[in-house]
Amino acid sequence: MLEAAGRLWLLGVTGQIRRFAPAYTSPGGTEPYITQASGGCFGNQTVYALRLRAGRGVVAITPRAVGRLIRIRARGLLDGIAFDQTGEFGHRLLVTITAAGKTTVEAIDCHGGVTTVARNAPRVEGGIAVAPGTFGRFAGDLIASSEQLGKVFAITPHGKSLVVADSGLPRGQDIGVESEAFVPSGKRDALVADRVSLGNPHPGDNVVLRIQAAALNAAGVRPGDLLVAGEGGALTDAISCSPPGCKVKYVAGGPSRAHVEGHIAFAASP
Repeated sequence: MLEAAGRLWLLGVTGQIRRFAPAYTSPGGTEPYITQASGGCFGNQTVYALRLRAGRGVVAITPRAVGRLIRIRARGLLDGIAFDQTGEFGHRLLVTITAAGKTTVEAIDCHGGVTTVARNAPRVEGGIAVAPGTFGRFAGDLIASSEQLGKVFAITPHGKSLVVADSGLPRGQDIGVESEAFVPSGKRDALVADRVSLGNPHPGDNVVLRIQAAALNAAGVRPGDLLVAGEGGALTDAISCSPPGCKVKYVAGGPSRAHVEGHIAFAASP
């Protein structure tokens, strides 16, 4: 699933794209991130998108219709969205909001109820994800990255913030770690958006970047590892966590002009 030019698109295995949900058009905003429900009361083919203007919150989008707006009242920039598929957050939809150098985490249930999980987490943004049960002491936590600090944080269901690891990658605005996802089982390529950002030192190419499954395997990446990519140049780490601790390894780098945004996604390797 892609978001481009305010619309949603489906990306095929061979690179072709087709429109998803013609009724949906984003009202604008710099980074209206999306996530897809995997079933349950949130729906199986439903996409949830941040709405940054004309009413702040989250909208549900099906192939045929756009649902009601779930309003987010916490002040700041909505800049992260992910589903809790592990269950520690009650299988709710999680949204991050950044203001004054801190992050608020809101949890949304399938009836539209909004509960605050954390109010003073470190400033994080981008392709947030919930850790699977195999991710050591951080299993079930919300994992989010700080491009300014170059660190990866865990936010627990009780609102406590912990450092998972230092990425060791370049850090700073529009440079540091931005996108992430947990590696699934099976032979799957990792995909991430490279967005055009005119005037930026990393101006981007408006393409989807790919790390093939074979390359991930050759780099020692295993199911359950966390992939994190830097915004500037798509430099990518894999982080594995077990009860003794976490290990970080460098995996790959993209074009130096790449400008990465949003989640890392996985698709069957062609």
